[in-house]
Amino acid sequence: MIELLLTCAVVFFGFLLVFFAGVRWKKHDLIDIFWGMSFVLSALTSFALGPRSAMGLVATAVTVFWGLRLSVHLAQRNLSKPEDPRYRAMREKWGPNVERNMFFKVYLSQFALSLFIGAPVLYMNLTEGTPLGFWTFLGVFVWLLGIVFESLADAQLRAHLKKHPGELMTRGLWSWSRHPNYFGESLIWWGVFFQALNRGPSALWLILSPILITSLLVFVTGVPLTERRMEKRPGWAAYRQKTSRFFPWPPKKESKAS
Repeated sequence: MIELLLTCAVVFFGFLLVFFAGVRWKKHDLIDIFWGMSFVLSALTSFALGPRSAMGLVATAVTVFWGLRLSVHLAQRNLSKPEDPRYRAMREKWGPNVERNMFFKVYLSQFALSLFIGAPVLYMNLTEGTPLGFWTFLGVFVWLLGIVFESLADAQLRAHLKKHPGELMTRGLWSWSRHPNYFGESLIWWGVFFQALNRGPSALWLILSPILITSLLVFVTGVPLTERRMEKRPGWAAYRQKTSRFFPWPPKKESKAS
Protein backbone atom coordinates (compact mmCIF):
# COMPACT_ATOMS: atom_id res chain seq x y z
CA MET A 1 0.00 0.00 0.00
CA ILE A 2 2.83 2.39 0.86
CA GLU A 3 4.35 1.79 -2.60
CA LEU A 4 1.09 2.84 -4.26
CA LEU A 5 0.80 5.96 -2.10
CA LEU A 6 4.38 6.95 -2.88
CA THR A 7 3.74 6.47 -6.59
CA CYS A 8 0.64 8.66 -6.38
CA ALA A 9 2.63 11.30 -4.49
CA VAL A 10 5.33 11.42 -7.17
CA VAL A 11 2.77 11.79 -9.96
CA PHE A 12 0.85 14.44 -8.01
CA PHE A 13 4.07 16.41 -7.47
CA GLY A 14 4.66 16.30 -11.23
CA PHE A 15 1.20 17.72 -11.93
CA LEU A 16 1.78 20.37 -9.26
CA LEU A 17 5.02 21.53 -10.91
CA VAL A 18 3.29 21.73 -14.29
CA PHE A 19 0.45 23.74 -12.73
CA PHE A 20 2.89 26.30 -11.32
CA ALA A 21 4.64 26.48 -14.71
CA GLY A 22 1.26 27.05 -16.37
CA VAL A 23 0.49 29.87 -13.93
CA ARG A 24 3.93 31.42 -14.37
CA TRP A 25 3.86 31.42 -18.19
CA LYS A 26 0.08 31.64 -18.63
CA LYS A 27 0.20 28.45 -20.65
CA HIS A 28 -1.92 25.74 -19.07
CA ASP A 29 -1.83 23.58 -22.19
CA LEU A 30 1.51 22.39 -20.76
CA ILE A 31 -0.62 19.78 -19.03
CA ASP A 32 -1.30 18.19 -22.43
CA ILE A 33 2.44 17.75 -22.94
CA PHE A 34 2.84 16.36 -19.42
CA TRP A 35 -0.01 13.84 -19.87
CA GLY A 36 2.24 11.16 -21.37
CA MET A 37 5.01 11.92 -18.87
CA SER A 38 2.64 11.35 -15.95
CA PHE A 39 2.38 7.70 -17.02
CA VAL A 40 6.15 7.51 -17.36
CA LEU A 41 6.51 8.76 -13.78
CA SER A 42 3.96 6.32 -12.38
CA ALA A 43 5.42 3.37 -14.32
CA LEU A 44 9.04 4.03 -13.34
CA THR A 45 8.23 4.81 -9.71
CA SER A 46 5.97 1.80 -9.18
CA PHE A 47 8.45 -0.52 -10.89
CA ALA A 48 11.30 0.75 -8.70
CA LEU A 49 9.22 0.27 -5.54
CA GLY A 50 7.67 -3.08 -6.51
CA PRO A 51 9.06 -6.62 -6.84
CA ARG A 52 10.56 -5.77 -10.27
CA SER A 53 9.17 -8.77 -12.10
CA ALA A 54 9.66 -9.54 -15.79
CA MET A 55 5.96 -8.83 -16.33
CA GLY A 56 6.35 -5.43 -14.67
CA LEU A 57 9.47 -4.69 -16.71
CA VAL A 58 7.62 -5.30 -19.98
CA ALA A 59 4.67 -3.17 -18.86
CA THR A 60 6.98 -0.37 -17.74
CA ALA A 61 9.00 -0.45 -20.96
CA VAL A 62 5.97 -0.13 -23.26
CA THR A 63 4.47 2.62 -21.07
CA VAL A 64 7.69 4.64 -20.96
CA PHE A 65 8.11 4.35 -24.73
CA TRP A 66 4.53 5.44 -25.39
CA GLY A 67 4.60 8.27 -22.84
CA LEU A 68 7.90 9.74 -24.03
CA ARG A 69 6.84 9.56 -27.68
CA LEU A 70 3.54 11.28 -26.99
CA SER A 71 5.05 14.04 -24.83
CA VAL A 72 7.85 14.75 -27.31
CA HIS A 73 5.35 14.83 -30.19
CA LEU A 74 3.07 17.30 -28.38
CA ALA A 75 6.01 19.42 -27.20
CA GLN A 76 7.32 19.77 -30.75
CA ARG A 77 3.84 20.70 -31.96
CA ASN A 78 2.60 23.00 -29.19
CA LEU A 79 5.43 24.37 -27.06
CA SER A 80 6.26 27.34 -29.29
CA LYS A 81 2.60 28.23 -29.94
CA PRO A 82 0.29 30.45 -27.85
CA GLU A 83 -1.90 28.74 -25.27
CA ASP A 84 -4.44 26.34 -26.80
CA PRO A 85 -7.85 27.96 -27.48
CA ARG A 86 -9.53 25.46 -25.11
CA TYR A 87 -7.59 26.86 -22.17
CA ARG A 88 -8.03 30.46 -23.30
CA ALA A 89 -11.78 29.82 -23.32
CA MET A 90 -11.52 28.56 -19.73
CA ARG A 91 -9.71 31.77 -18.76
CA GLU A 92 -12.53 33.86 -20.18
CA LYS A 93 -15.19 31.69 -18.55
CA TRP A 94 -13.63 31.53 -15.07
CA GLY A 95 -12.22 35.07 -14.90
CA PRO A 96 -10.55 35.87 -11.55
CA ASN A 97 -11.06 32.28 -10.34
CA VAL A 98 -9.24 30.77 -13.30
CA GLU A 99 -6.22 29.37 -11.42
CA ARG A 100 -8.28 27.81 -8.63
CA ASN A 101 -10.71 26.23 -11.09
CA MET A 102 -7.88 25.16 -13.37
CA PHE A 103 -6.19 23.32 -10.51
CA PHE A 104 -9.25 21.59 -9.07
CA LYS A 105 -11.21 20.96 -12.29
CA VAL A 106 -8.42 20.30 -14.78
CA TYR A 107 -5.19 19.30 -13.04
CA LEU A 108 -6.71 17.14 -10.30
CA SER A 109 -9.05 15.41 -12.75
CA GLN A 110 -6.12 14.71 -15.09
CA PHE A 111 -4.15 13.37 -12.12
CA ALA A 112 -6.97 10.99 -11.21
CA LEU A 113 -7.49 9.90 -14.82
CA SER A 114 -3.78 9.25 -15.27
CA LEU A 115 -3.71 6.90 -12.28
CA PHE A 116 -6.96 5.15 -13.21
CA ILE A 117 -6.06 4.60 -16.86
CA GLY A 118 -2.57 3.51 -15.82
CA ALA A 119 -3.97 1.07 -13.24
CA PRO A 120 -2.97 -2.05 -15.25
CA VAL A 121 0.66 -0.93 -15.18
CA LEU A 122 0.51 -0.15 -11.45
CA TYR A 123 -1.08 -3.55 -10.84
CA MET A 124 1.63 -5.41 -12.76
CA ASN A 125 4.40 -3.43 -11.08
CA LEU A 126 3.19 -3.58 -7.48
CA THR A 127 2.00 -7.21 -7.28
CA GLU A 128 4.04 -10.39 -7.42
CA GLY A 129 4.75 -11.20 -11.04
CA THR A 130 3.95 -14.36 -12.94
CA PRO A 131 6.06 -15.85 -15.75
CA LEU A 132 5.55 -14.22 -19.13
CA GLY A 133 2.82 -16.05 -21.01
CA PHE A 134 0.25 -15.92 -23.79
CA TRP A 135 -1.48 -12.75 -22.53
CA THR A 136 1.85 -10.94 -22.23
CA PHE A 137 2.76 -11.61 -25.84
CA LEU A 138 -0.75 -10.90 -27.12
CA GLY A 139 -0.76 -7.64 -25.18
CA VAL A 140 2.60 -6.56 -26.56
CA PHE A 141 1.42 -7.42 -30.09
CA VAL A 142 -1.76 -5.32 -29.72
CA TRP A 143 0.29 -2.52 -28.12
CA LEU A 144 2.70 -2.62 -31.09
CA LEU A 145 -0.20 -2.31 -33.53
CA GLY A 146 -1.46 0.66 -31.56
CA ILE A 147 1.86 2.49 -31.28
CA VAL A 148 2.60 1.97 -34.99
CA PHE A 149 -0.89 3.16 -35.94
CA GLU A 150 -0.69 6.25 -33.69
CA SER A 151 2.88 7.15 -34.67
CA LEU A 152 2.26 6.71 -38.40
CA ALA A 153 -0.95 8.75 -38.24
CA ASP A 154 0.85 11.56 -36.39
CA ALA A 155 3.76 11.48 -38.86
CA GLN A 156 1.44 11.56 -41.88
CA LEU A 157 -0.51 14.49 -40.47
CA ARG A 158 2.64 16.40 -39.54
CA ALA A 159 4.13 15.95 -43.03
CA HIS A 160 0.83 16.97 -44.66
CA LEU A 161 0.43 20.13 -42.61
CA LYS A 162 4.03 21.11 -43.30
CA LYS A 163 3.36 21.05 -47.06
CA HIS A 164 -0.30 22.12 -46.98
CA PRO A 165 -0.96 24.22 -43.85
CA GLY A 166 -4.61 24.34 -42.90
CA GLU A 167 -5.66 21.82 -45.54
CA LEU A 168 -7.78 18.82 -44.54
CA MET A 169 -5.81 15.57 -44.31
CA THR A 170 -7.64 12.80 -46.20
CA ARG A 171 -4.84 10.47 -47.33
CA GLY A 172 -2.98 7.50 -45.86
CA LEU A 173 -4.45 6.18 -42.62
CA TRP A 174 -6.66 9.26 -42.57
CA SER A 175 -8.57 7.91 -45.57
CA TRP A 176 -9.62 4.88 -43.52
CA SER A 177 -10.41 6.65 -40.26
CA ARG A 178 -11.09 10.29 -39.42
CA HIS A 179 -9.12 9.78 -36.19
CA PRO A 180 -6.49 7.06 -36.72
CA ASN A 181 -4.28 8.52 -34.00
CA TYR A 182 -7.03 8.11 -31.41
CA PHE A 183 -7.73 4.58 -32.63
CA GLY A 184 -4.05 3.76 -32.12
CA GLU A 185 -4.18 5.28 -28.64
CA SER A 186 -7.13 3.06 -27.75
CA LEU A 187 -5.34 -0.06 -29.05
CA ILE A 188 -2.32 0.77 -26.91
CA TRP A 189 -4.33 0.60 -23.69
CA TRP A 190 -6.18 -2.54 -24.72
CA GLY A 191 -2.74 -4.07 -25.26
CA VAL A 192 -1.60 -3.05 -21.78
CA PHE A 193 -4.78 -4.52 -20.28
CA PHE A 194 -4.18 -7.83 -22.10
CA GLN A 195 -0.71 -7.95 -20.55
CA ALA A 196 -2.26 -7.61 -17.09
CA LEU A 197 -4.48 -10.65 -17.77
CA ASN A 198 -1.32 -12.72 -17.40
CA ARG A 199 -2.03 -12.42 -13.65
CA GLY A 200 -5.26 -14.36 -14.09
CA PRO A 201 -8.92 -13.60 -13.29
CA SER A 202 -7.95 -11.17 -10.51
CA ALA A 203 -6.95 -8.69 -13.24
CA LEU A 204 -10.28 -8.70 -15.06
CA TRP A 205 -11.49 -5.53 -13.32
CA LEU A 206 -8.69 -3.64 -15.06
CA ILE A 207 -10.74 -3.75 -18.27
CA LEU A 208 -12.21 -0.50 -16.92
CA SER A 209 -8.97 1.21 -17.98
CA PRO A 210 -9.19 0.66 -21.77
CA ILE A 211 -12.98 1.08 -21.66
CA LEU A 212 -12.53 4.49 -20.00
CA ILE A 213 -9.83 5.81 -22.33
CA THR A 214 -11.70 4.54 -25.41
CA SER A 215 -14.95 6.11 -24.21
CA LEU A 216 -13.23 9.43 -23.49
CA LEU A 217 -11.57 9.48 -26.90
CA VAL A 218 -14.72 8.57 -28.83
CA PHE A 219 -17.47 10.33 -26.89
CA VAL A 220 -15.99 13.10 -24.69
CA THR A 221 -12.64 14.68 -25.54
CA GLY A 222 -10.74 13.43 -28.58
CA VAL A 223 -13.19 12.86 -31.42
CA PRO A 224 -15.99 15.31 -30.47
CA LEU A 225 -13.66 18.26 -29.77
CA THR A 226 -11.62 17.67 -32.91
CA GLU A 227 -14.68 17.35 -35.14
CA ARG A 228 -16.19 20.50 -33.67
CA ARG A 229 -13.09 22.40 -34.80
CA MET A 230 -13.03 20.76 -38.22
CA GLU A 231 -16.68 21.04 -39.25
CA LYS A 232 -16.22 24.43 -40.94
CA ARG A 233 -13.22 23.30 -42.99
CA PRO A 234 -13.72 23.05 -46.77
CA GLY A 235 -14.36 19.45 -47.78
CA TRP A 236 -15.19 18.29 -44.26
CA ALA A 237 -18.77 17.23 -45.03
CA ALA A 238 -17.71 15.01 -47.95
CA TYR A 239 -14.80 13.58 -45.96
CA ARG A 240 -17.05 12.78 -43.00
CA GLN A 241 -19.60 11.08 -45.23
CA LYS A 242 -17.15 8.65 -46.84
CA THR A 243 -14.68 8.03 -43.99
CA SER A 244 -15.16 5.89 -40.88
CA ARG A 245 -15.40 7.94 -37.68
CA PHE A 246 -13.06 5.86 -35.51
CA PHE A 247 -12.45 2.23 -36.50
CA PRO A 248 -10.37 1.91 -39.69
CA TRP A 249 -12.49 0.87 -42.66
CA PRO A 250 -12.13 1.24 -46.44
CA PRO A 251 -13.58 4.59 -47.53
CA LYS A 252 -16.97 4.61 -49.18
CA LYS A 253 -16.90 5.07 -52.92
CA GLU A 254 -18.28 8.35 -54.15
CA SER A 255 -21.56 7.86 -55.94
CA LYS A 256 -21.47 8.89 -59.60
CA ALA A 257 -24.26 10.94 -61.02
CA SER A 258 -26.16 9.01 -63.68
